[in-house]
Amino acid sequence: MDNATALWSFALLVGLLTLTPGLDTALILRTAVLGRRRRAWGVVLGIQTGTLAWGVLASAGATAVLTASHLAYEILRWAGAAYLLWMGGRMIRDSWRREPAPGDPAAEPADADARDGFTAGWRRGALTNLLNPKVGVFYMALLPQFIPPGASHLAFGTLLTCEHILLGTLWSAVLVGFARVVRRWLAGPTAKRVLDRVTGGVVALFGLRLAFGD
Repeated sequence: MDNATALWSFALLVGLLTLTPGLDTALILRTAVLGRRRRAWGVVLGIQTGTLAWGVLASAGATAVLTASHLAYEILRWAGAAYLLWMGGRMIRDSWRREPAPGDPAAEPADADARDGFTAGWRRGALTNLLNPKVGVFYMALLPQFIPPGASHLAFGTLLTCEHILLGTLWSAVLVGFARVVRRWLAGPTAKRVLDRVTGGVVALFGLRLAFGD
């Protein structure tokens, strides 16, 4: 396999995986639909930061520790599950709180942006990705298959990871744009509560799957 073939083959595979709805999709859509565009992009770039970290670690062989050490894998898995369950539970809990009255400064979009800005979104996206050891194991299993003979594992593996990040960011831009379009139909307090409950349930479900799945 030459370099060009490896890049195109990997792009096809991860492109299909990127289009598959999952936890990342739910977090990005929920944040963007609520009108928090800066935070939505924070989530996007946080997720991609986690992807880059896992990709570089896998390319350097560091994630082999996860496959070799059952204890390390279990610690990270349970930490990730606890974080997802906490996040999902908080979304559901907050959806039952009383909405601010009209004219209340807490209801203004500008204030929401100040409270829920880019950094908070980045932290959520990065932690969601970095605390999932299955991402590291996935890269550890996948990347070596697409690194041509004679190529530097670290350099070419990082290049493949950047390709994945580019595709993921482009798809995320589509999701954010779509959310902005449908936001006017989902702007009411009832729709927001339903969205938070559905997203919180999805996040908690992923936490349970991470904790008790294979």
